[in-house]
Amino acid sequence: MDISTNMAALQVTVAQAAEPGKAAPDAAQSAAREFEAMFLGQMVNEMLSQVDIGDFGGGQAEEHWRSFMAEAFGRQIAEQGGAGIAASLRGALEAYADAKAGERRG
Repeated sequence: MDISTNMAALQVTVAQAAEPGKAAPDAAQSAAREFEAMFLGQMVNEMLSQVDIGDFGGGQAEEHWRSFMAEAFGRQIAEQGGAGIAASLRGALEAYADAKAGERRG
């Protein structure tokens, strides 16, 4: 588990602590978008690792910095609408929060 995953989980936890049983919509959206950016960054990193760089780049430094570039690409893709992962995840987080709130009332 990397830092991005931990930060997304922390955002959801903080939102639930602010109002137990109900994640704030902004926090749920933020956590969902952060997760999507992390996921897309990992996908881009895998795609870049399969590309033949040719005469440009290569070596240990290129391998090290490729992950940073892939993470930046993932964040940009997520900020520009992403792949729909954030919307699905936000719906699931809100449904979970609603179910928890219902359990506490009932």
